[in-house]
Amino acid sequence: MTGEMLAANQIGLPILSLILWLPLIGAVVIWAVDHVGVARRIAAVAMGATVALTLLLWFAFQRGTASFQFAEHSNWIGPLGISYHLGVDGISLLFVILTALLSLGMLIATWTTITESIRHYLICLLALETTTLGVFLSLDLVLFFFFWEVMLLPIFFLIKVWGGGASRDFNALKYVLYTLAGSVLMLVAITILHLNDHTHALAENVSPGRSFDLLRLLQTPLSPTLQFWVFLFFFFGFAVKGPIVPFHTWMPGVLMDSPVAVGVALAGIKLGTYGLLRFSLPLAPAASQQLAWLVVALALIGVIYGAVIALMQRQVRRLVAYSSISHLGMVALGLFALNFRGLQGGLIQMINLGVSTSAFFFLIGFLERRRRSSDLSDLGGLARQTPVLASLLLIVLLSMLGLPGTNLFIGEFLILLGAFEAHWLYAAIGVIGVVLGAAYLLWWAERAVFGVVPQEAQPVTDLTIRELAVALPLVALVFWIGLYPAPFLRVINPSISAVTARLQIRPVIADRSESGTPQAGVLPVANHGAGHLTTEDAAP
Repeated sequence: MTGEMLAANQIGLPILSLILWLPLIGAVVIWAVDHVGVARRIAAVAMGATVALTLLLWFAFQRGTASFQFAEHSNWIGPLGISYHLGVDGISLLFVILTALLSLGMLIATWTTITESIRHYLICLLALETTTLGVFLSLDLVLFFFFWEVMLLPIFFLIKVWGGGASRDFNALKYVLYTLAGSVLMLVAITILHLNDHTHALAENVSPGRSFDLLRLLQTPLSPTLQFWVFLFFFFGFAVKGPIVPFHTWMPGVLMDSPVAVGVALAGIKLGTYGLLRFSLPLAPAASQQLAWLVVALALIGVIYGAVIALMQRQVRRLVAYSSISHLGMVALGLFALNFRGLQGGLIQMINLGVSTSAFFFLIGFLERRRRSSDLSDLGGLARQTPVLASLLLIVLLSMLGLPGTNLFIGEFLILLGAFEAHWLYAAIGVIGVVLGAAYLLWWAERAVFGVVPQEAQPVTDLTIRELAVALPLVALVFWIGLYPAPFLRVINPSISAVTARLQIRPVIADRSESGTPQAGVLPVANHGAGHLTTEDAAP
């Protein structure tokens, strides 16, 4: 069973709490400040300090172990077994860093464009960062659910107050209702896990206290029937948030009417598939294998459906929405190929999509300010009018279609490799999605970047220093992950191996000695039953 390393022993300070609450502290200070300029600077300091702490986390993170690190644990609501338990491992570390970077990018990108209720906008932005970070850092299921639900509030107000579409009120409410519908069933799954743990503890006459702690729940046997319902209820909540077809219908409208910050948060940060990897697979391994065919079927439908619909779009925000649905289908395909390569590719692809989709959405926001539209008929000729913007946009588009040397290529390669190991047909259908993705992205790029300048178009300026400060770090990550993914894979591999061990799948990259004996550091696969499997913390 994956253990944990305490922050007090590793780094000597509660770094995860600092990362988690610093943005919210900034929001509280802004609430008490009346001056807009001062409020902006406070937000910049809070978000910048959070980025610095997450980078410290990257350098201090110990490679080669699947243990949760920098852990903090204290009672929150003792009688109910609810604790304040934070930790980070190879699955969540990259999400924490990405969230901090993108949040700072949201602030810089909208520094001068938000002109109404600026202080309240900054408060919502900081609250969104804290709640998103809380999802990735929480190791208590009630604490996780708390952040998962509270996240709806800043997103709702950001869409409703600062969104730009005529249907923003409707779409803000639609997003909340969809997410709440999924969350209700997630809460049922959490309750089942809690009651099962309590019942088992009473039967064994050990540790009878109540608990929602993930590490303890992973050690508690869960019958195949309960696993089925836990998986199903979790899947519904995470599939809505993904979104995975057919739970996707809220996304196109929300992205059309939302401000740039919400578009980046919803299209760039893959909360739904993270939840599947963090909770569904390890907590219900038998049910995950039993229902993998269903998830793979939905994933493949999403890959093809999203790509075909994106091919028909002339409005770029809708193109982003449907391409995200297609790409998310690829991620789900990798996860539910249920082998090491598929899981590895699915996780790294979530990070890649966070980088590339967010960069695309930022650049589209910059373009909308110049052309006052993101409809294809109002674009064209960007290479002649704004060469820097056009060049960065083309780089991001090429990364999204998986060009070798860019970040999405390594993710797609690993996913298709894992899918082929599961069944050749999965990979064949996945490849069709990749080809369709190249078609709609190149079609859009040809018309927007190299097409004819609309007759009514006014001369526009190229990217400013502030806008370059948002775009260039993301473009740098496109090439870094694409050309040298090893540092990122070294971080995620031990945690992926721990998940494969829960699923009783032997990692394919296990190093062996000449005698065939697994080397120290390789996760052994023991036959303890799908509901109760323990492993040593190690890297593959």
